[in-house]
Amino acid sequence: MSNANPRWKQRPAGSTWGDFGPDDQLGRLNLLTAEKVRQGVAEVREGLRFSLSLPLDYPGGSALNPNRKPPVLRPLQRKGLVNFNCLLNELEPGRTDVLSDDMAVLSLQYSTQWDGFAHAGSLFDANGDGVPEPLYYNGFAAGVDVLGPLLVQDTGMPTHESSGSTSCAKALGINAMAENGVQGRGVMLDLHAHYGNARTLIGYDEWMRVIDADQVVIEPGDMLCLHTRFAEAVLAMHKNPDPAVLNQSCAVLNGRDDKLLQWISDSQVAVIAADNYAVEAHPAQPGGDCCAALPLHELCLFKLGVHLGELWHLTPLAQWLRAHQRSRFLLTAPPLNLPGAIASPVTPIATV
Repeated sequence: MSNANPRWKQRPAGSTWGDFGPDDQLGRLNLLTAEKVRQGVAEVREGLRFSLSLPLDYPGGSALNPNRKPPVLRPLQRKGLVNFNCLLNELEPGRTDVLSDDMAVLSLQYSTQWDGFAHAGSLFDANGDGVPEPLYYNGFAAGVDVLGPLLVQDTGMPTHESSGSTSCAKALGINAMAENGVQGRGVMLDLHAHYGNARTLIGYDEWMRVIDADQVVIEPGDMLCLHTRFAEAVLAMHKNPDPAVLNQSCAVLNGRDDKLLQWISDSQVAVIAADNYAVEAHPAQPGGDCCAALPLHELCLFKLGVHLGELWHLTPLAQWLRAHQRSRFLLTAPPLNLPGAIASPVTPIATV
């Protein structure tokens, strides 16, 4: 509990609110110190690179999440012409240039992504007055620090007359993560190697079995990657994902397992990235009516300040690491520096 923070008088139990300063927006990215970068660089022995991103038009369609749409590409215009394969000599005689310029309409969490802290908050009584408020990490408030329209009709694409954005995270935007830089030592936990392709709910006991069997050492400030082979299954469906099949595939974390959540809290990992959808089982195992639908998101994004990565393409890297009896690598994974956005696509690079 603290009386020094201007936004809250009490913080959630087990949270890190205020630990990195009253206005902190980085959470456990603060643990990505120069020493952690040096530790990551020390893992580069072969000079091999692995791109950990799916193509951004995967998984394909909206079957896995009806709220998220695949990207749309459109050409821009140049002085009344379509600025795609545009012959500049039609505007300026004698020019030899052939020019193209395009735009993307992109759901920022459609494919390989980082979740920012403003992606998932919680109702919490931060003032001690008995009234829960909609808050995000470190007490930043919905409607004050994270702004968006109240009416559905006000959410849409801007018109020619109104070209401004309709939402904005004035605090906790993904740009804070981008400006900080995301580079350090990655550690792979290969759940697929132990639990295969079948849907397996991973609680604390299953988690520790993998850590102990593979002798994986995870230290504060490490960036933890979870390989389940889910993204590989998505790729094999060629942009026509089958939710009935995928919902019964691959290991996924049990966000209702209190011992597992406590391990994550105690580990002081800087971030967690998985190759599946949501990192945790969604929907979660049954819980009380008063609890979060996404308990791991609540713990990481709301309480601890641990960014979550989803739908990373980890299988080629995980296979290489296992073949060489390694689990550590240099990970470089900055999001887009897009002020006001609450999430971002990412093209992570692992170097071994």
